[in-house]
Amino acid sequence: MTVNKKSVRTSSRPSARKNPRKNKKGHRARWLWISLALTAIAGISAVGGALLAFSLASVPLRQAKLTPAQAAVFGKEETISYKNLNIPQLSRPVNILVLGTKVLTSDVQSKPKENERYFSLVNSVSGLSDTMMLVRLDPIQNKLSVLSIPRDTQAEIRDHGLRKINEANALGGPSLAAESTSHLLGDVPIDRYIRVNVQAVEKLVDALGGVTVYVPKDMKYQDDSQHLYINLKEGQQHLDGNKTLQLLRFRKDSLGDIGRIQRQQMLTRALVEQALKPQTLLKIPDILSIVQAYIDTNLTTEELFAIAGLAAQTKRNDVQMLMLPGDFSSNGRREVSYWLPNQRKIQTLMSQYFGHATESSSLDGEELQSESTSPDPMKIRIAIQDGCDNPEAVQALVRHLNRLGYGRVLVASNWREPLQSTRIVAQNGDALGAANVRANLGFGEILVESTGYLVSDVTIQLGKDWQKTAMFQE
Repeated sequence: MTVNKKSVRTSSRPSARKNPRKNKKGHRARWLWISLALTAIAGISAVGGALLAFSLASVPLRQAKLTPAQAAVFGKEETISYKNLNIPQLSRPVNILVLGTKVLTSDVQSKPKENERYFSLVNSVSGLSDTMMLVRLDPIQNKLSVLSIPRDTQAEIRDHGLRKINEANALGGPSLAAESTSHLLGDVPIDRYIRVNVQAVEKLVDALGGVTVYVPKDMKYQDDSQHLYINLKEGQQHLDGNKTLQLLRFRKDSLGDIGRIQRQQMLTRALVEQALKPQTLLKIPDILSIVQAYIDTNLTTEELFAIAGLAAQTKRNDVQMLMLPGDFSSNGRREVSYWLPNQRKIQTLMSQYFGHATESSSLDGEELQSESTSPDPMKIRIAIQDGCDNPEAVQALVRHLNRLGYGRVLVASNWREPLQSTRIVAQNGDALGAANVRANLGFGEILVESTGYLVSDVTIQLGKDWQKTAMFQE
């Protein structure tokens, strides 16, 4: 090392000695690289430390013991490979069923106590699933797809007939829930499951230091039996865990559970963007220790860290959030209300976003292909939501779309959050239709999610960036 130092000094140019400013810049550059290197080492050490802490158990967050028959419901194919620095990485796309449960004391009591008026939350993952999502992590395309399944979806549950799909977890645990979900979605394979008690969300958000999100409207609701008090004001806010839970549990609006799913997707995107940052790696051990008592999963230690690594590298536009296609059952005439799934549209989503072509979809191949290759402007249902408080701009956009050949354009209710940039939302997963609209407009960000106008294929949430385009200078 001494010889190398001498050689460096000998080879230094006289001009470098004579110019103190250049010398200071060189020192600053070296310190910058040293700082970056130390930061990287610290991050890797944090991950390694957390990995070491959980290495004694290959499935560290598992609570339920599955029988061999129940375990056989989930995929057995290897999911992990080791490449750089021997860090685990996903070797193939993985489908994970996520079940969120809200269990009250009244749900687990065989007989309610006399005069009992308050039912508190119980730390259990064995009840009705309040939230259901199928998540696909694709390391080949670096994409993350999330399909939200309304809890009132009508589905066939083995040995129980047609029921609401959220009952499957309570009737037969994660394996029956996965089996029922797979059948609903055309036998798409499900590799793993995660069951989360709703209390984990509150603790996770607090551990992350809160989440910044736009509350879409005033929310007020009171249920003394659960000590549930929701009181949120519209606007951009930094929510702690308790207020985040209020946002997620509110459903007293015209869309009911569907509106709640839209808010879940909005919150999910905010959490993904804010939580999966490099500095969050340093918090992994603390976060896991806080929430592990509220989680049950058959993911291994290696899979958990591989998933975290892939999610942290996924770009905003590659996070695709979908909702199970369907419609409300006829209101007022049924004893039980259902979300009735649309099987043809489900086949399309499974093929496009989950790499799964069902037998029936292959028979309808020509129809599915025509829907996914060349969108016809006359068939695309476009809704416009004003996010810039300018009705004249909205009307100008309607006229412009009509000139482009889009014949099914309507103006929906305003988008309450003020937007600087326009969002072009593929409401029903029609990414090609949204891309077609984006190409014709020449501006806007494409988002595959279900936060737009429900009865549309593409929702344009108009932002202030329209002012930079020539089409509105009429």
